Formats: sequence, structure tokens, C-alpha cells
Amino acid sequence: MSGTLMRRLLIIAAAIGLATFFLVRNGLTYGLDLKGGMYLALEVADPQGTMTAAARRDATDQALDVIRNRIDEFGVSERNIQKYGDDRIIVELPGIQDEERAKDIIRQTALLEFQNVLPTTEVQAALPRIDAAILRVRPDLAVAADSAARPSEPSPLDLLFQQQQQRDTTAGADSAGATASNRPEDRPFSSLLNQGPGEGEFLVAVENVNRVNEFLNMPEVQRLLPRNTVLRWGRSPQGQGAQLFRSLFVLKAQPFMLGTAIEDAMPGKDPQFNNTIVTFELNRRGGRIFGRETAANIGNRIAIVLDKQVVSAPNVISQITTNGQIEMGNAPITEARDLALVLRSGALPAEINILEQRSVGPTLGNDSVQQGKIAGIIGIVLILGIMIGYYRVAGVFACIALFVYVLIVLGGLSAFHAAFTAPGIAGFLLSIGMGVDGNVLIFERIREELEAGKNNRAAVDAGFQNAMGAIIDTHLTTLITALILYNFGTGPVQGFAVTLSVGIIASFFSAVYVTRTLFMLYINRRSPTEPISI
Repeated sequence: MSGTLMRRLLIIAAAIGLATFFLVRNGLTYGLDLKGGMYLALEVADPQGTMTAAARRDATDQALDVIRNRIDEFGVSERNIQKYGDDRIIVELPGIQDEERAKDIIRQTALLEFQNVLPTTEVQAALPRIDAAILRVRPDLAVAADSAARPSEPSPLDLLFQQQQQRDTTAGADSAGATASNRPEDRPFSSLLNQGPGEGEFLVAVENVNRVNEFLNMPEVQRLLPRNTVLRWGRSPQGQGAQLFRSLFVLKAQPFMLGTAIEDAMPGKDPQFNNTIVTFELNRRGGRIFGRETAANIGNRIAIVLDKQVVSAPNVISQITTNGQIEMGNAPITEARDLALVLRSGALPAEINILEQRSVGPTLGNDSVQQGKIAGIIGIVLILGIMIGYYRVAGVFACIALFVYVLIVLGGLSAFHAAFTAPGIAGFLLSIGMGVDGNVLIFERIREELEAGKNNRAAVDAGFQNAMGAIIDTHLTTLITALILYNFGTGPVQGFAVTLSVGIIASFFSAVYVTRTLFMLYINRRSPTEPISI
């Protein structure tokens, strides 16, 4: 056996071995249409219409990176996350079980802010003027006293309100537009507020939350709130007696630190009370800022605000410079894991809208897999039968080369973790046809050379050489088309393009290299005058 032939056999063996290794180690990755899962089309929200085209592109690029990091940490394998056009993001999550949880993780802005909690007296003085402003805008509004939403006896807030109102009346507050009445129907906003359990915290009955939000969104109310002060809702309702309340915190408007200072975050349980917590680690700059603020606010509360809602507002016991924790009460540990995940992956540049959502059930995926298998088996059996029946021994060589081709394609898809989709199966079968087409061109050329009187070796050499131009042309043009489809397509189109591209390369190798090597082995074992079976 010549050195050239030995080298060819070693290259073929190496290709087969490498493909088998990746196929055994990684297996095949099935796409959304075969495995089932969730499809989302997203865009960056711009409700005010103030974003320029360039700003939308930049925000979409940032959101793409953040969403990709979140999904990677969420643990969804075979995911497909890509930009579509200038301002759309496509997310495909095969095999996802909890779709709502995945959507929450994707959409959560995760803007984390650390803000100082201010005493409720900062807002208390403005409540009479706020009530009066609301009644001027809505003179038809009459809020009846709701004894079910408020304690039966006056709360500390009621007492503070009465004291403040007496002071305002004495000082001539009526001239400023404040109402002197203590009737609940004359206090549409303040009558819905109860003093909370901690400093800087109101309580609002859950059934009144929407009404309070309506008032807070009024420009007239916003103008009357004290400067550098904001009101933020607590994230979760809390029970008092038989009722549920939402906390409404009074915060300093300007956060002293953002979540960008967090380097790592991990979920866990408080060993003392077994409450759910998220511990976080700060970078050096964040540690200096946090240390300065906690040292200056020992005994006071600091609010940890996520997406404009207060997750926790612990009292500062001592200075903190490197690590801290977010208290989540009795929340399930999955919520802590999700919060830690979004904190590690960073905040989205803007809110995300879901434009389209589709769910693909596993039944549809299984049907596609089974139909694809049946189609593939029928097609391959017909090809093998026709090739062997028409070209005899040369047809056997083509079938062996086709087997090598199939192994290389599957191994290549496995090596690159490319998702095998239903359109991918179509691309796979199409590239099989390309491989067979290459063999047919070669065999017909060899037949022509034999009929022209050339000996076996010369006919085979001339057949491969003369067919090479047509094979390269067909394979190259198809490969260019596949690359264009991948670049401009999305989802299933890209799956088709990837499989077709890998198949075209493997088809060229098997048709030209493997088949040629088998012919060289065949001819070396026969005399120059003995006819070959083709």
C-alpha cells in the first residue's frame, strides 16, 4: 500500500473518530420545534416615544447581552437568543418547564438602588395640601370612611394628622388651600394611609393600592411632595390581623448606590430565623460608598429597591463595607435564586415588552422527530438501493462514503452544539442529495472515459478530475446560499442553514475524498485490463 493511500485512510479514520467522539460525548441537540418549549419576540419599551433609532439599537444590544447572561445562568441548554432587525430580540427556550418564571427573569429590569429611608413626618406635613389638591381636581370625589381598611381606633398616623391639622389651622393653613375637615370623605388620600410598623413606612390596605397609585400619579400631588422625597411600595403584602396591607416607604429620592456595585449574589437562608435571604458582595468602590453610608446611618433604615419596589428595608446595626444581604422574609428559595441571578447578570437598560409568545408542546416535537426519521430512512434506503443497483461496486463505494458523510454531519452538529430542527432535517436530507449528485457526476465521467478506451486507473483519474469543476460549482453556490440564509434568517431558517452548511462541507469531503480513496483501494487490487464494476 502506497504512502499516499495510507495517509488518505488515516485522514478518513481521524474524521470518523472525531465525529464519533463528539456524537457520543455531546449527543444531538434538538431545537424548539422538536423538543418543545417557548418562543418569545421582545422589544425595548419606549412608551414616551423619546428614543432615537440609534438609542433603540444601543438599548437592544445591551438588553441582548443581559438576557443572554440571565438565560445562561438560568440553566436552559440549547437556547437561541438573537437580535432580529434593529430593535427586536428573539428568544427560543427548548424544553423549558416553568414558562412564567422564565418570562419574569427575562423581563425583570433588575434596577437595584440603595436609598435612605426618611421619617414619615417628611410627608405628613404635606398631606392636608395633597388632600385639598385632589379635591380641587376631582370635586365629585367622595371617599367614604372604610373601617375595614383601617384600625377601629385612631392609628398613630391619624393622631399625627390631627395634631398637624390643628397646627395648620392655628397658623392659617386654610389660606394655603388645606382643608380643616377631619372627615374621611374630605381626606381622599391621607385617609387611606395607616402608620406602618417601622420608621418611614405607611401601610395601605391591598384593596386601596390602586386608588393610592392613581392619586400619586397626579401631577398636582407630585408637585406637593417634599423635595428630594419619593414614595415606593414594598414588594410583598403583609398581614395584620385578618387584613393584607402593602407598605409605602418614604425614601430619599437620590439613591446613594446602584446595583452595578454588586460583584456577586447568592441565595440562602438566615441561620437564626430561617428566613430567605440573598447575600451580595460589593466591589471596592461600592464597599467604600456603602461603608460611608452605613456608618452615618447606624440605627436608621436603608431601603433596598429593585425595579422601584422595596425588597427590604433593614435597620443599620453596624458599618458594612464588603458584604450585605437582602431580606426576603418567607419567600420561597426559588425567588431568592432568581433575584440573585438577575443581580449577577446586571440590569436591563429599559423595560422589555413581549410582542409575541408561542408555546410548542412536546407532542408536536415528537411528531416532527418521528416523521423526520421516517422520511430520512425512506430517502436513504431508496438512495442506497438505486446507487447499488445502477452502479454496482461503485454504488457500494458511494454508500460507504454516504455513511461517512452522515457520521461527520451529526458529529459536526454535536461539536458545535447546533440545534437539530425540523428545517434542519430538511437541510440534512438536501445535503445527502448533493453528496449523491457528486458521486453520480464522477461515476458518469468515469464511464465516459472507459468507453473512450482508457485503462482503469486513467479513467478513474480523469473522471474525478473532469467532474471536479461541476462538483465545486454546485457545492460552493449552495454553501453561499446557506450562509446568506443564516445571516439574514432567524430561528428555523437558521437551523436549516446551519445543517445545510455542515452537510455541504461533509458532502464534498465524502464524495471527492472518501470515494476517491475507495476507488484507489479497488484499482490497486485489480489488473489494469480487468474491467471495473461501475
